Amino acid sequence: MAALHARQRRFEVILVSHQAHIEKVQPVIDLAEQLGVNIRRVDGRELSTLAHGATHGGVIAICSAKPRFSPDQLPDLLANIPCPLLLLLEGIDDARNLGFTLRSAEALGAHAVLVKKHLWDFDETEVARPASGAYERLPLVQIESVELLQQLRRNGVRLLGCIAGARRTIYDADLTLPTIIAIGGEKRGISGAVRDICDEMISIPTLGEGTSLSLSHAGAIILAESLRQRTAVKLMRP
Repeated sequence: MAALHARQRRFEVILVSHQAHIEKVQPVIDLAEQLGVNIRRVDGRELSTLAHGATHGGVIAICSAKPRFSPDQLPDLLANIPCPLLLLLEGIDDARNLGFTLRSAEALGAHAVLVKKHLWDFDETEVARPASGAYERLPLVQIESVELLQQLRRNGVRLLGCIAGARRTIYDADLTLPTIIAIGGEKRGISGAVRDICDEMISIPTLGEGTSLSLSHAGAIILAESLRQRTAVKLMRP
C-alpha cells in the first residue's frame, strides 16, 4: 500500500493468492485498480517461491526498485521545511536494524535519513519490510563525504553527534532548531570526519552498568525527545 501511494516504483503486476483473505487484500486491489496496475490471482505456492520469507500475506508486487534520493535533491527538499530535522546514521550493519530505524524516524518527525554511501550493502526488501512503509515515504539519502553536511551547516543546520559520555545530554540540547543528529553503530561509532565538524556532542543518560544503546534504540530515544521539545514549542506559540 505504501509503495502504491508513493508512486515512485514502476509496477508490472500485483500477484494475489487464491488462498488470501479477500477482506485483508481488498484495499490493495482497489488502489491498484485505481492506478491502472495489473492484478493476477495465483496459487499461494507461487507466491511462496517468490517471497523473501514465508510471511508474504498473500500478496506480492513485481515492480522496479525504489529510485534513489539524490543528495542534490536534499537542499530543495529542506528549503520548504521551516525547521528541518535529519538523522545521520554511521556504521549501521544490519538491514532490519536500518528498517526499524526508518520506521521510528518517520513516526517521530525526521524529514530525511542520511547514510554513508560506502556503507550501503543491504537487500532493500529486508530494509523495507521492518520499515512498515517508511522506506517508501521517507527520503533516504546516501552521501559520499562530509561535504553535504558542511553545506547544510553553512545554511544554518546544526550537526549534533550523539555519543556515550558527552557531558551535555539530549535534555540539555535545544532540538527545536534546524538539526542533524549523528548516531554511530556499536562497532565503529561516529567517524572522525563527522566528529571534527560536529557543532556539539550530546549523550543519552543511562543507569546501571549499561553505557551504550543499539543504534535503532538510540535514534528512537533522541528523536522522541526532539518531538517532545518541538511539540511543546508549537503549543506555546500564539
